Parts: sequence; C-alpha cells; structure tokens
Amino acid sequence: MPRWKPDAVDRLQAAALDLFDEQGFERTTVAEIAQRAELTQRTFFNHFPDKREVLFGMSSQLQQEIVSEIEAADHDLPPLDAVLGALEVVADKLLESRRDVVVRRYAVIAANPELQERELGKNAVLTEAIAAVLTARGCDPATAFLAAGAAMLAQQAAFQRWTRPGETRTLRDLLPDAVRALRTTVDRAS
Repeated sequence: MPRWKPDAVDRLQAAALDLFDEQGFERTTVAEIAQRAELTQRTFFNHFPDKREVLFGMSSQLQQEIVSEIEAADHDLPPLDAVLGALEVVADKLLESRRDVVVRRYAVIAANPELQERELGKNAVLTEAIAAVLTARGCDPATAFLAAGAAMLAQQAAFQRWTRPGETRTLRDLLPDAVRALRTTVDRAS
C-alpha cells in the first residue's frame, strides 16, 4: 500500500459511504474503510477519531463558516435575517458542490438512530454557537436563542427537501420557502 496519495479525506469519506451503502454503518469497520480507500488505518485515524466522524467531520467547518458570516453581516439586519443570510452563503460555499455526498450522508444518518442522535447533538451545538454570536452582536440572549432555533428549524426543513430524490433546486432556493412556512405557522399560532 503506498504511503501517500492525495485527497485522503475525500477518499476515506467516499469509501465509507460506499461501504455504509453496501453493508450498513454498524457492520462496517475502520479497517474496511481504510482498505477500500487504499490507505492505512493509521491514516484514517490521522483524519478521524472514529468511523462516525467520517459523517460528521465537516461540522466544525460549517459552524466556523456560519459564525463568521453572521459576524460579518450588516448590524442593521434583524437577527433571524443575519442567520438566514449566513446559512445561504455557507450552503452555496460548502454544500452545493458536494450535494451527492451530503445526500448519501443524510441517508446513512436517517437509517441509524445512534447517528440521528449525534446529528441532533451537532445541530444543538451549532444553534448555541449561532445564539452566542448573535448575543455578541448585541442581541438579547432570549431573542438570540429564538432566532438561532428558528433559523435552524427552517434550515432543517429546507435540507430535508433538498435531499429528496429528484429535487433540483439549491438549498439557498429552498430556504426562503421553509422560512415562509415557519412564519405562517407562527402567525397562525398567535
């Protein structure tokens, strides 16, 4: 096995997704992932602490990008609009070009309760980070928490639609529809 080949992370993710599709998440080992990617287990562990992180490795980058976009947003924007704008930019920047991989990842997570729980935890951490940056921008904590949570709900609704077979619209295009649905729901409740 060669000591070095380029794109180790991408190859490990592709190998893992292929194996998860073929034999399920639970029945796939790190050794199998590394072998399929033509890498060593040591290389795998240089990039991921465990096989779950192959699916969640991008979470910290997404969070950093979203927080940076909110920090850079116009301070006159309402908190929810600042977050939605950040989500749109990051969707274009990090997710659209990787749509096939993201859709496959979503299917693996949807089929595994343990992974669903981890995804919920990652989303909660992201929601807290968004609320913290909104508070740092001068928003009161309660409003920041609500804006962060509402934006994440809208993003999750848009994301579910974006990952459906046959859906061709971008996540950026689907997000406003989800926000409208959320606002309609809130308006009807008042």
